Amino acid sequence: MTFPAGFVWGASTAAYQIEGGGETGGGGGRGSVWDLFSWARGVPGGEAAGGHEGLWPRDLDLLRDLGVGAYRFSVAWSRVQPGGRGRASVPGLAFYDRLTDELLGRGVQPWAALHHWDLPQALQDAGGWLARDTAYRFEEYASLVAERLADRVAAFVTLTDPFTVVAQGHVLGTHAPGLRLGLEAFPAAHHGLLAHGLAVRALREAGARQVGLANGYAPAWPATDRDERAATLMSTLRGDLFTDPLLRGGYPTALLNLLSERAPQVLEVVRAGDHAVMAAPLDFLGVHYTQPDWVRSRSGSRLGLEVGTVPDRERTASGASVVPEGLTQTLTGLKARYGDTCPPLIVTVGSAGAADTDTPDEGGRVRDDARIRYLDRHLEAVADALTQGAPVRGVFVHSLLDGFEWDAGYRLRTGLVHVDFGTLERTPRDSYRWLRDRLRTQG
Repeated sequence: MTFPAGFVWGASTAAYQIEGGGETGGGGGRGSVWDLFSWARGVPGGEAAGGHEGLWPRDLDLLRDLGVGAYRFSVAWSRVQPGGRGRASVPGLAFYDRLTDELLGRGVQPWAALHHWDLPQALQDAGGWLARDTAYRFEEYASLVAERLADRVAAFVTLTDPFTVVAQGHVLGTHAPGLRLGLEAFPAAHHGLLAHGLAVRALREAGARQVGLANGYAPAWPATDRDERAATLMSTLRGDLFTDPLLRGGYPTALLNLLSERAPQVLEVVRAGDHAVMAAPLDFLGVHYTQPDWVRSRSGSRLGLEVGTVPDRERTASGASVVPEGLTQTLTGLKARYGDTCPPLIVTVGSAGAADTDTPDEGGRVRDDARIRYLDRHLEAVADALTQGAPVRGVFVHSLLDGFEWDAGYRLRTGLVHVDFGTLERTPRDSYRWLRDRLRTQG
């Protein structure tokens, strides 16, 4: 497989997953919505995570040695603004300021995501994403970060996978803040997209070079012919809901019809002028992919459908089905739907995940052949999409490090680098070396 000149190769992480709680208020214990959610479930949160706050020089050296040209990190909102409003925390912003400089010093482009599922608990107490005010607070926060970093950051990502924030955090209740609202979760989606548009404006005013949004996309595959309608609805809820307002200037008709029929009151959150804000021009669209949605109709459920995994496929340690052709379909599908308005696509490929028994052997080597196969097949899928005309301009592998895996806690490991959560020792896996060698052949 070949990729064009100028193609961006990177690795990524999320603040809450790797930073840990330390003297500057990072990681767990800093007033994040995930702290309370984890505590209420009686499981460890991000208090320790991957210990990145104290070991970031070592981690940046690993990035440099990996040979990637870019690193997408997320800024923890609750580190920069612990209360979700007002002045920025001086040590909080200083951490990311130094991180940015040190990345550049190692020849790695900084890509900064403003939100990766982490919300200050103080804002959640005031309504969270269900409250319109959170969108304006996000604009303020984006301005604070951009004023400090925009002169050096190569690209900003406003929101990371808002579909998952809404679906798992506000519909299914499996992620923070743990709400189960059905269609009444729509305000969380709308206010998130409004926050994105407001943040784009703030970032542009501060001189940001590139700005985009990343969402979790997947093709919806009906389990049987009788499930076609349910699959179409799932495709609308996952992709069109979060992308049509950005690239077409409004919500898809199918969604508006559904809400008008079953939850008309939620449409009251849409105000005049919102769509113009949400449709602020993008420099790129991030595509996070895991697996296709295997959809069945299900009477009695809130949405009339259920989503499972594609049968008769290899599984990752998390239980996801390994379907690389679904990534090709996702990328070409975005180009087909949005045509000339489709911005350049930046893909995030997960590193499959491994069980918590994945540890160094006596020689200090961490073998992860399944992860290598996973990455190889999904990079091939990206190459296939490129040959079919999809405007893919880069790939980030997630994650650089093991860390806190959200609702799975510390039971899964997704890093190219193994982290011993007791000692915080880093050990590059075989997949790290495989990717390093692969990037060298790409030039």
